[in-house]
Amino acid sequence: MDTETLPRHIAIIMDGNGRWAKNRHLPRIAGHKVGVDVVRDVVKQCMRRKVKVLTVFAFSSENWKRPPSEVTYLMGLFRSALSREVSKLHEQNVRLSVTGDRTALDRRFCEQIEAAEALTRQNTGLHFVVAFNYSGRWDIAQAVARLMKEASEQGPARYETSEIFGRIQQCLHLSDLPEPDLLIRTSGEKRISNFFLWQMAYTEFYFTDVFWPDFTAEEFDRALAFYAGRDRRYGGAQ
Repeated sequence: MDTETLPRHIAIIMDGNGRWAKNRHLPRIAGHKVGVDVVRDVVKQCMRRKVKVLTVFAFSSENWKRPPSEVTYLMGLFRSALSREVSKLHEQNVRLSVTGDRTALDRRFCEQIEAAEALTRQNTGLHFVVAFNYSGRWDIAQAVARLMKEASEQGPARYETSEIFGRIQQCLHLSDLPEPDLLIRTSGEKRISNFFLWQMAYTEFYFTDVFWPDFTAEEFDRALAFYAGRDRRYGGAQ
C-alpha cells in the first residue's frame, strides 16, 4: 500500500473491552486497561503508515448510563493515560486534540486537557483526536446553536442550501480536519453509535469480530487493505 491508497483520516470505535474481560472471567475494567495499550500501538501504526489523522471514540455521551463505578474508572483511566502519554506524544511530534462536550467534566479535568492540547498544538506529525463525552447529535446541535446565535446577533441571512451545509460544517468541532475516510469498529457490532454522524457521509466502514483488546497490527493492516480495495466514487458513476 502506498500513500495514495491509505486513508488520510481513520476513525475507530473501540468496542468489546467488557466482553473481552468477561470471557476471561475478569472485571470489565481489566478490558479497558488493556485497551489503552492497544490505542498506543495503533497510534504507532498510524505514525509508521504516515496517516494524517486518527480519531478514537473513547467515551460517548451515552456511556454515562453505565454503572457509576465503571464510569469513575474510565474517567480516571483517561486522566492517568493523558498525564502519562502526553509528553511521549509530544516527543514524537504528535498533535493531540480532544473533542466532545466538556461541560460535564470538572474544571481540573478540563485544564488537564487544555494543557495537553496546548503542549502539542504546533506538532506537525499525526493528529491524534480523542472523542470524549462526544455525540454526533450533540456536535450537530452545537453547530446549529452557534448559527442561531449568529442570526440573533447579526440578523438572519439568506443562504442557498449548499451554503447552509458549508456553514454547519464550519461550526462542527474540529471542522478543519478532513472527514474520516475509514471507520473501524471492533467486536462484531455493525452500527456507528452516534459517532461523527455528519462527517461520515462517505466514510468506508470496516467491521471486525475481534474485540478491541485483541486488535493487532495484522488486523489493522487488514482494515487498510480493505480500504485500499474500495472504489470511492462519492455518488458518481462507475
